[in-house]
Amino acid sequence: MGTPFVTTDHTNQDVLEVFTEHRELATLPVTEHDRPIGLINRSIFLSQMSKPYHRELYNRKSCIAFMDKEPLIVDAAMSIEALTFRTVEYGEKALTDGFIIARDGRFLGVGHGLQLMRVVADIQAERNRQIMHSIDYASIIQRAMLRASREALAHTLPDAALVWEPRDVVGGDFYHFVAFEDGWFAALADCTGHGVPGAFMTLIASSLLAQAIEQQGPRGPRDPGALLATVNRGIKQMLGQTDGSDAMTAESNDGMDAAFFWFDNATRRLTFAGARCALFVLHPGEAEDHVIDGERKGVGYIDTAVDYAWPNRHVDTREGSVVFVTTDGLIDQIGGPKEIAFGKRRVREALRAGRDLSTAALSQGVLDAHLAWQGDNRRRDDLTYFCFRVR
Repeated sequence: MGTPFVTTDHTNQDVLEVFTEHRELATLPVTEHDRPIGLINRSIFLSQMSKPYHRELYNRKSCIAFMDKEPLIVDAAMSIEALTFRTVEYGEKALTDGFIIARDGRFLGVGHGLQLMRVVADIQAERNRQIMHSIDYASIIQRAMLRASREALAHTLPDAALVWEPRDVVGGDFYHFVAFEDGWFAALADCTGHGVPGAFMTLIASSLLAQAIEQQGPRGPRDPGALLATVNRGIKQMLGQTDGSDAMTAESNDGMDAAFFWFDNATRRLTFAGARCALFVLHPGEAEDHVIDGERKGVGYIDTAVDYAWPNRHVDTREGSVVFVTTDGLIDQIGGPKEIAFGKRRVREALRAGRDLSTAALSQGVLDAHLAWQGDNRRRDDLTYFCFRVR
């Protein structure tokens, strides 16, 4: 059965009979020579006809008397997306009264705002499902890329702990670990953003780091500052951050904060280069910890020169020394009674409290302090940190 409608030849009495027979109708389209010209709103029509003497005056008159002469009329070939935008642009009336559907200007039927909303919601739910399926699979890929480094770390350092917790399904932090006969190289990095954009940046940055280590040969991992510089040039070139660019004209103002370090097995010397990352060191027999700050320049980004050089800093460790490095997701987390950042001071307090424990227990203690500080606040960023005890 088609959509009920009336023509300009029908009277208001005819309209009343249609509304009486079809009590579900909210609106009734009006056509002239098969072309839609208006909509009659049930509530408005019945309200008008119930006024004193209106039936006597209007019963036999054309139904156009109480017709909305400017309804939304759309073509049947219009996409759901276009129809949604058109309906919203037209205003609340199109959502409450509905809209007329035509083909080549000829009347086909009536669409309703509630039906449209349901269709749009179903489409959006399906799209969200597909997007989440893709992101879930991207998480599998991201974790697979990190697996080799985690396995090498576990095989090389018997007393070490690594926490990598993306804020979302995928994250903008990554780590890299590779062992050699005379030592090992490790990196922690926090790329711009989190979630999907951050994950894309980790693919770029981690690939550039792996290429730099391979291209520079034996010297590469032993010179963390040079590796940072190489990755910086690669990011700026790949993202179009030329020397003449500024934040308004550049294709991208993205990059990463990072800590790169080389550990020499024979001398127990740690060579560290940091881009807006710090290194925390606790030596046995010393009450205070040491903080070795990195440079205040990020890797990539418009304001970092393409030839910027990160200096190497050397730390002589000894058996029992504990080394800890973190991205800013730990330090910048808002919480506590005053809703302020966790900060370096609380990191240091947690490290001193757990310095005599295994690194696994120490790491858990830091995480527990962080979560207690966070409380009911939303996680602000990805969380990544690494610690090890010198043997």
